[in-house]
Amino acid sequence: MHENKVAAHFRADLARWRQLVAPAWLAALTAGKAVAAPPAAGWRLFEVGCGGAALFERSHIPGASYLDTGEFESGPLWNKVDDDVLSSLLLSHGVRHDTTVILYGRNNLAAARLAHLLLYAGVADVRLLDGGFALWQAGGHPCAGGPCGRRPERAVAGFAIAFPAHPAYLIGTGQARALLTRPDGALVSIRSEAEFLGKVSGYSYIAARGDIPGARWGRAGVDGDVNSMSAYHLADGRMKPAAGIVEQWREQGITQGMRLGFYCGTGWRASMAFFYAWLMDWPHISVYDGGWLEWSGGCRALLETRRAD
Repeated sequence: MHENKVAAHFRADLARWRQLVAPAWLAALTAGKAVAAPPAAGWRLFEVGCGGAALFERSHIPGASYLDTGEFESGPLWNKVDDDVLSSLLLSHGVRHDTTVILYGRNNLAAARLAHLLLYAGVADVRLLDGGFALWQAGGHPCAGGPCGRRPERAVAGFAIAFPAHPAYLIGTGQARALLTRPDGALVSIRSEAEFLGKVSGYSYIAARGDIPGARWGRAGVDGDVNSMSAYHLADGRMKPAAGIVEQWREQGITQGMRLGFYCGTGWRASMAFFYAWLMDWPHISVYDGGWLEWSGGCRALLETRRAD
């Protein structure tokens, strides 16, 4: 490695270590300095949020543009938009399969949600800022103000490969049910203990409490906070060592090589677990997009029976 290049965020515990970037590396890149493991020409940097455009305009990482998850999810279930809409959105932001896309968020779960959708679409080089905007600020790195960022002068004409390239990365309710019947499969609940045990639904807009019968608990974070992934993160927001994440999964019978569908309430926490499993190169992973919101809507009778018992 050339001594003048800022080192990449090398982690021997991650097969795809280039895809989890450190604030110092991103600061050097945005300042135009040479970096190890550089992105492709025409790389794009996005802050991802939900209704956060005003905060972005106040302060953001220099060179970033803003993307709102509301463009990529549709109510009432907040599942992914149709593939033709997703494709058009990516092309309008200058993203095709060979574009390096670097993502971060004030809530990094929003960035993970988009990272999963980009991988589903087929973007080959998707990178996530470890620790998100909070760790960037904690490191004293520069911020800029201004409008929601540039779009490319011209939208790219086509994605250039079949879309989506990795449809198996996202499953629906029928496929989720099928996973429960496979000896080598599991649905993995990325929810707090209180949610998994049915003490709370976790969401103001989800009435049903409980969880999918037969699902395995993949852990998430603090009870009462659907934005917490403390089981996966160090105190400063960085990803925990992979060995610790693998061990907490192993304790619940979740192992590499199984066919896994991660889910939560509506997809954000599940997307973070998916992304970390993808960094570790686990081979058969997906996100059950509908999660508890969609499942509970179709299983209210079962839930009422279980409560009566």
